[in-house]
Amino acid sequence: MSKRKKCTVCDKALAACICQHITKIDSVIELIILQHPGEVKNAIGTARILNLSLPQCQIIVGENFTDNAQLNDILNDPTRQCFLLYPSEDSIAAENLADKVNRSMENEGLDANINRTFILLDGTWRKAFKMYQSSINLHTLSAVRLNAEQQSQYTIRQTSIEGGLSTVEAGFLLLATLEQDKEKYQPLLTAFEYMINFQIAQMPDGLFNKNYK
Repeated sequence: MSKRKKCTVCDKALAACICQHITKIDSVIELIILQHPGEVKNAIGTARILNLSLPQCQIIVGENFTDNAQLNDILNDPTRQCFLLYPSEDSIAAENLADKVNRSMENEGLDANINRTFILLDGTWRKAFKMYQSSINLHTLSAVRLNAEQQSQYTIRQTSIEGGLSTVEAGFLLLATLEQDKEKYQPLLTAFEYMINFQIAQMPDGLFNKNYK
């Protein structure tokens, strides 16, 4: 049996291609997505939406990033101020960083030359926890948490974590909060909603309502 043909850009099956729903969004905030290997070929993975939509976004695949040269180059770059999106006990609310980020974008001095870089963990909550625990170089970063105001729309992939969001939803909420501009980043959710609705439409009648509602 021949393999299904995939889109060479979004890496999804041609019938499920999301490229026409992707909108390029310029952002002064850089996102680094640390992706668990188990998510790379996931048909309903959402990190790719961020990567395709945001020029200032890149994905690094792995589990233990302690000795990852690509990530360590980023963390040790003096032109970057790095944060980790992770709800630890001593994490900072993203809203508290918003004013500072906006002020720095308006300045023309030293702050204008500092790139704000936010690191996201892409995987199930259990995998993300293990990634964080094993990656010693992440432990010294200032952690940032989100205020998930709404229930996740990632209805075809359940989580028992209260306030749990998909990677693209987390990226949207982070960027919209920091720049105080939800409308600018709405295309991220538009592409996400298309992907989810397409997958639901492929399910046998009643299967989604039975298992996920």
